[in-house]
Amino acid sequence: MPEGHTIHRLAQDYATRFTGVTRVSSPQGKFSDSAALLDGARLHTTDAHGKHLFLGFAESWIHIHLGLFGKVTFGDAPAPPPTDTVRLRLADDTAYVDLRGPTTCSLITDAEKQAIHERLGPDPLRTDADPRTAYRRISRSRTTIAALLMDQKVIAGVGNVYRAEVLFRHRIDPYRAGKDITPAEWNAVWADLVALMREGVRNNRIDTVRPEHTPEAMGRPPRVDDHGGEVYVYRRANLPCHLCGGGIRTADLAARNLFWCPTCQKN
Repeated sequence: MPEGHTIHRLAQDYATRFTGVTRVSSPQGKFSDSAALLDGARLHTTDAHGKHLFLGFAESWIHIHLGLFGKVTFGDAPAPPPTDTVRLRLADDTAYVDLRGPTTCSLITDAEKQAIHERLGPDPLRTDADPRTAYRRISRSRTTIAALLMDQKVIAGVGNVYRAEVLFRHRIDPYRAGKDITPAEWNAVWADLVALMREGVRNNRIDTVRPEHTPEAMGRPPRVDDHGGEVYVYRRANLPCHLCGGGIRTADLAARNLFWCPTCQKN
């Protein structure tokens, strides 16, 4: 499932590509009635909160959640004939974008959009985010910090990669209870997430290793993985830790694979 930086990058890309009258269609048919209402309107605003993308038309919003299988494809005009898997196509005289396989693609009102924001935790990529809101929940919880970071009601946009990597970067045992995370630790984690995720938006990929731990600096081979990016522990089970040389471990936590270094993350 895409993490928050991908959704914010998509919001930017939609806004950059479509600035005039937009043709809206649903070749698959599942969004046809809503598409007909929007066809010929202008995309005036895009917004993102965690893993939720919002496309603003007049007084309505297209709410998109990609889920596990959603995919967005941009291209230059003229648009090719769409396949019957395209849930939503936006097109104008210069570009098109196709949405396939999302968990959610629905037309909602301002009030419905606000309700979604209210049920989500603060997003490190939003200017209105208040990290204290997340910490209030974390500091009262006996749930592991690894699970709390994946709870979108606590903090929005963090997925499995950022969760694993930020805990490693701060030497935090992923099984520590939220109530045992100090305010100073949380402030450092939050600031790091803001910086890492902003870089993710800029580069459209996740890189989490510090300059002294890059392949060039360490004389090691670059990571080869479908997810791309240089990381410390994510999807590196049984490989040596870049810092201590010990084996990276993995385990199931809250139905997702957790990755960590038991030597470096003892705190």
